[in-house]
Amino acid sequence: MPPPANINDICDYIIRSMNEAGERPSVLKMQKLLYYCQAWHLAIFKVPLFQSEFQAWVRGPVSREVYDRFISKTMFAPLEEADIRPEFANVAIPEDARKLVDQVLETYGKYSDTQLAELTHRERPWIEARGGIAPQARCATVISESTMHETYAARIPS
Repeated sequence: MPPPANINDICDYIIRSMNEAGERPSVLKMQKLLYYCQAWHLAIFKVPLFQSEFQAWVRGPVSREVYDRFISKTMFAPLEEADIRPEFANVAIPEDARKLVDQVLETYGKYSDTQLAELTHRERPWIEARGGIAPQARCATVISESTMHETYAARIPS
């Protein structure tokens, strides 16, 4: 298995792929798509796609690293080609990782940012990380990668 990808490379790849398909994902939607890329990579390959943790925020899983990258934008602001780092090239991402990201985009890309947030709110990793705190309460608890692996691996047909 190749070394983990860089979360910013995956982010740039998603922006480019979605922009080419005529969609401008919001910052919020990007967070959820990155979360599902990580979750499914953990489920299938048993290792992270990238080295970045997700926290159980009010609107679902959030990578602080990506949040900080787009801090000048609101969570509902669209991401465009101009938001891609100049040094990014698709070849920076291993082919298996690109295929997995493409599958995640095919499955989850049709949902809105708020639909994806609601989906994560019904799933065990986010629920467990929140630990029963009020829905609108701030939370920076890291979502367990082992719980992500267990939850999504259980959905893979045998």
